[in-house]
Amino acid sequence: MVSFTHQSLAPLLSFLLLLLHSFSAASSPLKSDLHWRPATATWYGSAEGDGSDGGACGYGSMVDVKPLRARVGAVSPILFKGGEGCGACYKVRCLDKSICSRRAVTVIITDECPGGYCSGGRTHFDLSGAAFGRMAITGEHGLLRNRGEISVMYRRTLFSSLTVYDQLTMTTGLLLCPLGADHSMSPYSYKHNYYCIHDVWTPCKYPGKNVAFRVNEGSTPFWLSLLVEFEDGDGTVGSMHIREAGSTEWLEMSHLWGANWIINGGPLKGPFSVKLTSLSTARTLSARDVIPNKWSPKATYTSRLNF
Repeated sequence: MVSFTHQSLAPLLSFLLLLLHSFSAASSPLKSDLHWRPATATWYGSAEGDGSDGGACGYGSMVDVKPLRARVGAVSPILFKGGEGCGACYKVRCLDKSICSRRAVTVIITDECPGGYCSGGRTHFDLSGAAFGRMAITGEHGLLRNRGEISVMYRRTLFSSLTVYDQLTMTTGLLLCPLGADHSMSPYSYKHNYYCIHDVWTPCKYPGKNVAFRVNEGSTPFWLSLLVEFEDGDGTVGSMHIREAGSTEWLEMSHLWGANWIINGGPLKGPFSVKLTSLSTARTLSARDVIPNKWSPKATYTSRLNF
């Protein structure tokens, strides 16, 4: 455990403030708001619709019902991440003060846009018509949609948090600071202590909903595929395990596509418990016996838990 004296507090605070400022400035191209990043946006589907039916994440008709309705969008590959970006929540706002509201719209990633505006490594949001229109000031939704491609700012991180490690921790194996699923860096050192800065994600919120698992069509006791729905928190799944009835062993599932996971083997015997690990924050959730013994393909089974 790390402790501080009054004599060391002042220089330590100065060091930490400088550290946070330097990290934030290095990780964002913006000076006015260190957590908003530039991108472009378009819209698709009907003007007040949900974009498309389903999409590359596999949510199907869920995109047209609450809580997803009118809050969905497709993203370029840099944010889609081969499907690992499915379910992530972003705040997006447009910049033209003559037509854009100060309010940002929150969107859930349900699809990928691989070509056109989304190609060439660009960061691009292709939003539902309803989500796109909500960035406009009152009465100007149609005029904003008529603009076609627009410049926007987006964010997923709210702020940075700091973790302090002492010398003993460092010598027993901590070599890099984990900064989410995609980044790591060497820790900063100060007077024999080490400091890691972590991004804190904008949480996804599904009021009144718990994590649910849809058994995909074609599943059998030898080939079981699950779609994960309504994950609060960072909204993305980094790993998924399943446990058979009467067993203590967690079997690792493989990422299939979008928000779908699969396990081959068997015959697998229910009821099944399912364990999720979130992609960005590495939090875990275990739903005991959530899928019953007599499960059915195309059925959805809801847990009593959420992140």
